[in-house]
Amino acid sequence: MKLINWGFIGCGDVTEKKSGPAFNEVPGSKIIAVMSRTENRARSYAERHHVPKWYTDAQKLIDDPDVNAVYVATPPNSHATFAIMAMRAGKPVYVEKPLAACYDDCIRVNRVSQETGIPCYVAYYRRYLPYFQRVKEIVSSGVIGKVVNVQIRMSVPPRTPDCYTRENLPWRLQPQIAGGGYFYDLAPHQLDLLQDMFGVITEASGICANVGGLYEAEDSVSACFRFENGLPGSGSWCFVGHETAQEDCIELIGECGILSFSVFSFGPIVLVTSEGEQKIHVENPAYVQLPIIRCVTESLQGTGVCTSTSVSATPVNWVLDRILGKI
Repeated sequence: MKLINWGFIGCGDVTEKKSGPAFNEVPGSKIIAVMSRTENRARSYAERHHVPKWYTDAQKLIDDPDVNAVYVATPPNSHATFAIMAMRAGKPVYVEKPLAACYDDCIRVNRVSQETGIPCYVAYYRRYLPYFQRVKEIVSSGVIGKVVNVQIRMSVPPRTPDCYTRENLPWRLQPQIAGGGYFYDLAPHQLDLLQDMFGVITEASGICANVGGLYEAEDSVSACFRFENGLPGSGSWCFVGHETAQEDCIELIGECGILSFSVFSFGPIVLVTSEGEQKIHVENPAYVQLPIIRCVTESLQGTGVCTSTSVSATPVNWVLDRILGKI
């Protein structure tokens, strides 16, 4: 078995629970180095997670001869840079979502991947979770018939950090770092799931606004889109709604029924047909990125295939940028 020795560029919150521990859970996969620009953070992460090496320079981690695969877990505006650095060094890369902070950077990543022949995978892990695998099974079974319309509805109240002074806003609310606001951070998961089920979205437009005035990024978005098979869809995202309006739902309307499910809260999958309503509960693993990390590792070992690549991830950024009027 080929051993995949991972080097982490970035060791923030996502690596603590969602992804980090999962790398050591997969056979033939091991974390051997981490990097952060902050020395104390890099050293602390390495000590707490028993990682033998730590760096404060990304290039030094990439050049480490013991590292043969790189995980990029930094904010989106540096994803393309680090991914390209790793691929140029001949090392496969697994990048947090979204692939980049703009569509153009995604194209750069794909170009380098093609030129070097080095794969780039993207952490759209939800498509591999048991919960969403069950959603796909229900759709494929034909129980709701042909899907004729897709609706995304999301509304959440402002988070406490959103009320900080603009100098201390979380990076997710700084468009120059994140690509946009919470829409650019959360909608990618929803759009990737839908494109995995129905194909690439080829038309998209939207209206975005800042109605809360808490920060500069958009906080309310409405959009419409069409998949390559002609299926129409729409979406509504509000990140300054009242708590009574809180919602996290994707609804698939079929000719024979309706299937609705959440993307972030993992509420029961609800199937409604002429026979009545059924609620389906599905448990996910403790480390939510475990299934996709296993898939990426097996792909690198030559024993499996991971479909969540930079190529499949790029249309997500295209849709985001179209909705926000960036392209």
